[in-house]
Amino acid sequence: MILRSGTLRGFRLYFIGIKGTGMSALAELLLSEGASVSGSDVEERFYTDEILEKNAIPVHQGFDPANVPAEADLVIYSPAYDPATHPELLRTRELGHRMLEYTAALGEYSASIPLAGVSGIHGKTTTTAMLGTLIRELDLPGKVLVGSAVSNFGGHPTFSNGDDFFVAETCEYRRHFLDFSPRHILVTSIEADHLDYFADEADVRAAFREYLDKLPAGGSAVYCADDPGASETLEAFAAARPDVTVIPYGFSADGQYSLEQLPPRDRAQCFRIGGFADEFVLPYPGRHSLRNAAGALALLGSILGMDAAELERAHGTALRRALASFSGTSRRSEIIADAGGIRIIDDYAHHPTAIRSTLAGFRELYPSARIAVDFMSHTYSRTSALLEEFAASFSDADLVILNDIYASARETNHSGISGLTLYEQTAARHSLVRYETDFDKAADFAYHWLRAGDLFITMGAGNNWRIGRILAGKLEGDASAPIAEGDQRI
Repeated sequence: MILRSGTLRGFRLYFIGIKGTGMSALAELLLSEGASVSGSDVEERFYTDEILEKNAIPVHQGFDPANVPAEADLVIYSPAYDPATHPELLRTRELGHRMLEYTAALGEYSASIPLAGVSGIHGKTTTTAMLGTLIRELDLPGKVLVGSAVSNFGGHPTFSNGDDFFVAETCEYRRHFLDFSPRHILVTSIEADHLDYFADEADVRAAFREYLDKLPAGGSAVYCADDPGASETLEAFAAARPDVTVIPYGFSADGQYSLEQLPPRDRAQCFRIGGFADEFVLPYPGRHSLRNAAGALALLGSILGMDAAELERAHGTALRRALASFSGTSRRSEIIADAGGIRIIDDYAHHPTAIRSTLAGFRELYPSARIAVDFMSHTYSRTSALLEEFAASFSDADLVILNDIYASARETNHSGISGLTLYEQTAARHSLVRYETDFDKAADFAYHWLRAGDLFITMGAGNNWRIGRILAGKLEGDASAPIAEGDQRI
């Protein structure tokens, strides 16, 4: 049987690595179509456990060949696992079940619906969530899949309201996005990343060009004109493919999706977009978030076959209402707690560019706050390749706490780099940096440094988000909190 929208009632699916962000989202989407879904993963708890529990999807804790159902129409597995060695995948092969890697499964499913793929090194999750929020507000007959839980979807990563179109976050790692056949593509940014797979930035750009070349005649490509990698790649693509509509957005863009930032009000950003009559409000930090909003609107216009002026006339009020209500996704500038007068936030930024822009956004919306950030770098290869950029990315933080590197199962540490290496480089550039591998000790240090009015941000693609929860518990259980403005515990 083939994964095809509208034909999945009673379809039996088993997911290996079901707690992954994309895997849990796809499981939820296919469950909503009437498929029977179960799966397995490691025992460690992730935020996706809540998504799976909301959907009452059975999950085996740990991998055991006996978990694999004797009858299954399809087994979908995480790209983190090797079919040649993984015990459940070996059992799947013995049973003769059909099996697909996650992106191949999502690509097969999306082939039956006009697809808009959101891509880019940074910002694709938030941009997809913003677009989904617009689609939900307009009650459009489409589907949306985001690689994170979306507050505006009630904490779910998907929205399903029909089969006219499908919007999905599509990932460049190992060229996974080549499994898709999109009609529309949005590119937020292109620069060097995933250097355990890509040779260099030129290789990354080549992958995006391959993806863009999958667009059919009459398709559209939307891109951020402020990003050099995206801009240069799309300009070359536009010259070679005049049969595709290419639409720029951003502060340096001309035309209907040009951006103008206005002074913020009430901790919300205000901005104008070229082809729209009135200003927009976005209660979300960072100039990069304004770019994401403009990109979401531009891609929506492509999907609906409307330019900005037509969107304004048909849906202007609803579009403004949707963006003004946008409250983010899990691990993207997510407010975890307000305790002891301190706001605790968690963010997934794990590349130097994203760290700089995210911290700058918080500095702009909270100009009088001191900012403490706890950062855990993800993968040895990324940390080694971008070491100097990482070390210089914390200039908008008053305190930087660094943890050890969060290792990936997909690589070994050939360089010998560690969190201590990053600490030494960062301490040479920043006045207040601490290296702490123990999460309880990191939370305790922050507890004694922070005072009312401060921000504490956990940042990175690792598991240091736990530190924010530990700190919130300490602050909420402290009878002396809130600490008076101007006082400190040390």
